[in-house]
Amino acid sequence: MPTALPTMRRNWLVTLRAYPWTYFVGTVATGVLTVGLAYLAFHAIGGGQVSAVFLADGGTSDYLGYVTVGAAALMFATRMVLWVAKAQITEQREGTFESQLLAPARRLPYLVGVGLQAFTTTVAEVAVMLAFAVAIGVRLPAPDPLALLCAVAAAGAAVFGISVPLSAIMISVGEAHITQNTLFVGMALLCGFTFPPASLPDPLRWLGEALPLTSGLRALRGAALRHETVGAILPDLLLCAGLGLAYLAVGLRLLGPAERIAVQRGGAA
Repeated sequence: MPTALPTMRRNWLVTLRAYPWTYFVGTVATGVLTVGLAYLAFHAIGGGQVSAVFLADGGTSDYLGYVTVGAAALMFATRMVLWVAKAQITEQREGTFESQLLAPARRLPYLVGVGLQAFTTTVAEVAVMLAFAVAIGVRLPAPDPLALLCAVAAAGAAVFGISVPLSAIMISVGEAHITQNTLFVGMALLCGFTFPPASLPDPLRWLGEALPLTSGLRALRGAALRHETVGAILPDLLLCAGLGLAYLAVGLRLLGPAERIAVQRGGAA
């Protein structure tokens, strides 16, 4: 906490003084367009009805609610990754990376501080997209509050866990955009943000299960759309949190060698 809270405060000060509006607009636009196009397709093409296949695979007849929860989760994951995974390569670009390495602070508390600030910012931005969804007529049922809170916490921990090994890759290769966008495309195709993963071929579905956001989304939709209790979504919560911790452990193991590679590359340049 002596490292996490000051890091969170520092990032908040930077954000308030120079808010990254391009990231905000791009991320919110993705969520708004996803929900807006789903609304048009549902009414103009689908006639306001869902197929028996979607009902069986998605576990709900509320197509717009299904897509809205998925779009909110995709926004949340994208923004959290942009903040946490790019924290160290941003330090590298700003010339403060070596100072950070010399500081008497461990990497995990630093990244936790970045993640806490990112979480609060991202929740506010997701609320903007949800307000748009409500404005165009999307109506979500009343969720189970405790189950929803646990699902959000598990999803947040999972995204944080994925971001740490991604951060190690970014600083070791000195590149962020291709790395992050590859992850975003994979998540969008495999995790079931806008369609049920059961629609995918078995190899892709199994690959999607290796990403914690797949089980996290099932928990979120169970709590938000079907009013399921914590007990009902507990297997997905445990799977999501367990995979997130596994990615976090791998990421922390990779960070040290990645930092050495980054310093050596900087010295050679």
